[in-house]
Amino acid sequence: MPTAPPDPFFERRRAIGDHIRAGRRAARLTQEALAHRVGIDRPSVVEIEAGRRNMTVNTLMRIADVIGVPLSDLVR
Repeated sequence: MPTAPPDPFFERRRAIGDHIRAGRRAARLTQEALAHRVGIDRPSVVEIEAGRRNMTVNTLMRIADVIGVPLSDLVR
């Protein structure tokens, strides 16, 4: 059975997830609190921080707003 090709964007999503996690911790928010404020569920936050989930630009902007960082800080 053939395997799926590697995801060429995984490392970039994981880097964004690392920035989100750092910002969330700096804002002293739990994953649950961030999820509630952004309007997503906690498992989605877990997947986003791990780089395993694609997110919309709208979700990324809401996360940046909630943790109080410029959007550009998350995608650098």
